Amino acid sequence: MDFNMKKLASDAGIFFTRAVQFTEEKFGQAEKTELDAHFENLLARADSTKNWTERILRQTEVLLQPNPSARVEEFLYEKLDRKVPSRVTNGELLAQYMAEAASELGPTTPYGKTLIKVSEAEKRLGAAERDFIHTASLSFLTPLRNFLEGDWKTISKERRLLQNRRLDLDACKARLKKAKAAEAKATCEGDTVPDFQETRPRNYILSASASALWNDEVDKAEQELRVAQTEFDRQAEVTRLLLEGISSTHVNHLRCLHEFVKSQTTYYAQCYRHMLDLQKQLGRFPGTFVGTSEPASPPLSSTSPTTTAATMSVAPTVPGLAPPGEAALCLEEVPPPASGTRKARVLYDYEAADSSELALLADELITVYSLPGMDPDWLIGERGNKKGKVPVTYLELLS
Repeated sequence: MDFNMKKLASDAGIFFTRAVQFTEEKFGQAEKTELDAHFENLLARADSTKNWTERILRQTEVLLQPNPSARVEEFLYEKLDRKVPSRVTNGELLAQYMAEAASELGPTTPYGKTLIKVSEAEKRLGAAERDFIHTASLSFLTPLRNFLEGDWKTISKERRLLQNRRLDLDACKARLKKAKAAEAKATCEGDTVPDFQETRPRNYILSASASALWNDEVDKAEQELRVAQTEFDRQAEVTRLLLEGISSTHVNHLRCLHEFVKSQTTYYAQCYRHMLDLQKQLGRFPGTFVGTSEPASPPLSSTSPTTTAATMSVAPTVPGLAPPGEAALCLEEVPPPASGTRKARVLYDYEAADSSELALLADELITVYSLPGMDPDWLIGERGNKKGKVPVTYLELLS
């Protein structure tokens, strides 16, 4: 018990000394040991990295889970080391409602059939979103969170320790400075030899004794200063090494950022393919209303029977030139324009829905052109002797 009380008293004395030194520095009454410029730059870069990592982390969480209540719930589960319960995405919930609506309103009606098709697409979108959230959390959020909860806590701890070591060092410097000043004063007073006939020798003896005491105090302060300087230098080196490790953190976060972009690209590409497939399926349904930019009647300049047949839309629900039964014949009979053909590179694989369309392979080059009155979302593509409609969104026009 006595040992613990002594340690407590010692810790209280150290804390009081640091508090006094810190307060005097704030009021400009004490000198402060300044760190070198390189060290200060490392500290500033570390603080910026921590602050921006926190902001990016929080906003990415908002992007992946816009519902604040759900984010709070997930945070509590993580803090309690419990597994986060599976949660349906908004797309999956919408798919469920549409499927239930189709079942009740009639799955064989045009509206019911369309609801079923759209619900299937929404379910696939929801599943893609779930995969994206999972992948982004593992490859991007987890490394950022590990930095804040691991490396940054270590850096903060060592910085606080360095601050304490600096306060101890400056307190020792101040103590040595005061001891030297007192020693010099006592020495000056003791150098005057007293007149034993007019004064008592007691004053001279006291001055000599005080000079010796302050000399011991100076030696003790110098010893404490050497110890404090050694501890400060050692802690500064440890902190510097940790701060220089921020460069490795940047490299790691850069790699994670590439992974995040990759997962986001995959997610949006999946969504795009699912919606294109849904649009094609809806276009084949009789009685389905699909928006089209085709004119109601052929242009006045289209006088030839072949061009008129190619530009008139008999079935407005299918984008293109003519009904599936006549499309192949019309495309073969319609010659390409004398000018206006372009080269295009295929971005994604495309499977032809019927004989009027041209199947595509990624990265191949084809010749494309448009005809008057044609749906702007489609072009005529040629590859050798094969000809057919191709979607514009799958192409990159080159020339």
